[in-house]
Amino acid sequence: MSAVIVIPARYDSTRFPGKPLAPLKGKPVIQHVYENAGDARSAEDVIVATDSETIFEAVLSFGGKAVMTSRDHASGTDRIAEVARSLRCDIIVNVQADEPLVRPEMIDDVIGLLSDDRADIGTLVKEIQNPEEVMDPNVVKAVFGQEGFALYFSRAPIPYHRDEWKDLDRFDVQRSKFNVFKHIGIYSYKRDVLIKLAGMEPSRLEKIEKLEQLRALENGFMIKVKETSSETIGVDTPQDLERVERWLSISS
Repeated sequence: MSAVIVIPARYDSTRFPGKPLAPLKGKPVIQHVYENAGDARSAEDVIVATDSETIFEAVLSFGGKAVMTSRDHASGTDRIAEVARSLRCDIIVNVQADEPLVRPEMIDDVIGLLSDDRADIGTLVKEIQNPEEVMDPNVVKAVFGQEGFALYFSRAPIPYHRDEWKDLDRFDVQRSKFNVFKHIGIYSYKRDVLIKLAGMEPSRLEKIEKLEQLRALENGFMIKVKETSSETIGVDTPQDLERVERWLSISS
């Protein structure tokens, strides 16, 4: 099946305006994302979808492909769906513009998940190593069945370890023997599934948890997950950018 990577990128951000263009080791963040995505073996093309002429011009300046999209989209999913309608491919991969540490093998993994005919969407999870992330609502947790299909995603600590977590006020994450997976926000979609999802109203659980993937589950779409050993750091704030800079300095 043919696959195209689409990177939704907007300039406006409440916590970090212009973050796709923030300098990181001599390149804008979006260029790190684009180049890493371009190394994926299973994808035919990489396109940045943006509503910003500044981002559009920046991508073209480093030799990347970009398209202008509507400013009215409520989410990145809606933005990539606009692009998907004009593409002739089987699979669309959504890679976030603020994930400069995304690895090409992660993209190959999510594309490979859709070789299962039952899967409508593919995504990744990673076992939590930092115990404090278990209770952090900004870290989305995932539970999945024996065949790797997602059962639920939540900002709450799931699965809830009843015997160990009886009193959360006294919960010592350092002493807990937990087995909890966090969601890594990279997705592969069968093209028609993406377009259908973008045309649906936000679902009840999606609005409660503020998690778009719950719209897919509530509407009966099957999300297949795969565990990855790769860690990512999303750039939501200038402090996150400093963390990524340190990580790249150590790993280089």
